[in-house]
Amino acid sequence: MYLNKIYKTSSLQVLCLALAFVSMLFNGCQNDDEEEMVFPPFDASAPVEVTGFTPESGGAGQRLVIYGKNFGTDVDLVSVLVGGKKAVVISVNGESIYCLIPKQAFGGDIEVRIGQEENKVVAYADANFDYQRKMVVSNLIGYKNDRGDEPWKDGRFTAENDTDRASGFWEPSFIKFDPLNPKHLWAVFDFNNGLYLINFEDSTVTKKRSDFNRPRSIDFTNDGKYMIIAEDRGGENDRATYRLSRDKDWQDREIITRYRQCNGASVHPVNGELYFNSYEKGQFFRFDLNKYFEEGLGDKDYEQLFVVQDPGWEYKTFIHPSGNYAYIVIINKHYILRVDYNWEKKQFNQPYLVCGRLGSAGYQDGVGSGVRLNTPYQGVFVKNEDYVEAGKTDEYDFYFTEQYNHDIRILTPEGSVTTFAGRGSSSINPDPWGYVNGDLREEARFDQPTGIAYDEEEGAFYIGDKSNHRFRKIALETKDE
Repeated sequence: MYLNKIYKTSSLQVLCLALAFVSMLFNGCQNDDEEEMVFPPFDASAPVEVTGFTPESGGAGQRLVIYGKNFGTDVDLVSVLVGGKKAVVISVNGESIYCLIPKQAFGGDIEVRIGQEENKVVAYADANFDYQRKMVVSNLIGYKNDRGDEPWKDGRFTAENDTDRASGFWEPSFIKFDPLNPKHLWAVFDFNNGLYLINFEDSTVTKKRSDFNRPRSIDFTNDGKYMIIAEDRGGENDRATYRLSRDKDWQDREIITRYRQCNGASVHPVNGELYFNSYEKGQFFRFDLNKYFEEGLGDKDYEQLFVVQDPGWEYKTFIHPSGNYAYIVIINKHYILRVDYNWEKKQFNQPYLVCGRLGSAGYQDGVGSGVRLNTPYQGVFVKNEDYVEAGKTDEYDFYFTEQYNHDIRILTPEGSVTTFAGRGSSSINPDPWGYVNGDLREEARFDQPTGIAYDEEEGAFYIGDKSNHRFRKIALETKDE
């Protein structure tokens, strides 16, 4: 499923609505030289008629004008149901009602009720409104009690009582779908010793291991036989990356490389070599994983390709599905680099800036160095149908979390950054963080999101929402939202 198809809006619908609204203004107002049009009040002894509506389709929050007769002029006497859900009525002028499409109005049938509660006159539209589902944010797993001290524990996604529900999740997360089992989403958390399985087959969360030390990322070998874990430890001879075996139910461990302060590791999706880094000096290392499996390599047999900047550079690397390039997300310095792949040498070249500015934390959509980021964390490539239809070479956008901007952003191949979700509900307070579900930009709020994964078949994102102690979901609205 391609994501951006969901957001296409018919310009004809917008034009029709605009014309309808202008018509209402003309009908309800007067010029200096014209007599004001006066509509009679609702007549309870006469029928109410619905003769039409515009636009014919749209999603929650869409402005709708309903035409008919005997609507009256008192908004307090008017109720509108769309798909059985109550709409917000803005105004009424006798022959037209201006309202907003409610959430989850899936059925689309339009019902107008006029009058006092005990004596309402009801009318129905002959046609149904074509309700278009929207992408919304909802809760998947977890909860936060009043004290914010709910324990880390296994359990179900949802349950009637808290004792049966999975909880915890208050450290920065990194999440990755199993390439051979798309119903298994794996998670690790910084400063937590566990490997967690989020299992969509039975809607449970299970801690599968408890012997990690600051796990920072998860990846898989291209054949799916091994899971690669990066670990952030202090010694030069401490483990940096190691592998777990699928055929041993991920319960074994063999060290691949040793070095201090590894923030992340990624496998090239075509050629299969392993790339990992160090916070120490910002080093970027290459390890020949193919040779390791075929001939054997020592845990120090890797090469340094470059240094990103200076000591104390925290970053993670995300390789494009084609293998042509990777983004290096600089977490603590608030910018993103791109590094192109040299197919002849089978290694990455030197990095260059894509968006953000070194050390300049802030919030600003835009292009290139004009963008301001604040602690970007994990990202995922998502295929864009428009790019496919246009025949573009690069068909993927890059969606990434920002811990201290409390949002999800989109980075296009051209270097343009926009906000995808979060920072909504501005009427609550001026802060961009919080816990609110609903419309991606108008309502939804996150609080320090870190992990992100994408289910292409479902067209859904999963977000590790650190300070809300939850995993959130971004997908088309359903009756359960």
